[in-house]
Amino acid sequence: MNIGMIAHDAKKKLMQNLCIAYRGILVKHTLYATGTTGRLIEEVTNLTVHKYLAGHLGGTQQLGSQIEHNQIDMVIFLRDPLNPKSHEPDVNNIFQLCDKYNIPLATNLATAELLIKALERGDLDWRELFKS
Repeated sequence: MNIGMIAHDAKKKLMQNLCIAYRGILVKHTLYATGTTGRLIEEVTNLTVHKYLAGHLGGTQQLGSQIEHNQIDMVIFLRDPLNPKSHEPDVNNIFQLCDKYNIPLATNLATAELLIKALERGDLDWRELFKS
């Protein structure tokens, strides 16, 4: 499965810790992330991450394009709801695209952990049907 990963600045350490904790599951999948988030994940986990541009420089739009082309199966977007970002329209676009294309989306740690555990159990295998 292809997993998109984004983390706002205040959540980047949390994303690293999530990836450390679930490295054994994530290593079996293809990871995509915005530039800085991807680099930070690689540094602490030694996982291979396909990196987009930085989120505010177009990385969020690159992820959105992959969602529209049915190339992403799940998105983990650890966001900071207390500090709005200048590229907020791009952020909201990810949410809309995930809703439109039935892409499982986690925006907080609790939901991210549930999705990763579901991924391990095979609960998201139905996504393969959408790729044909």
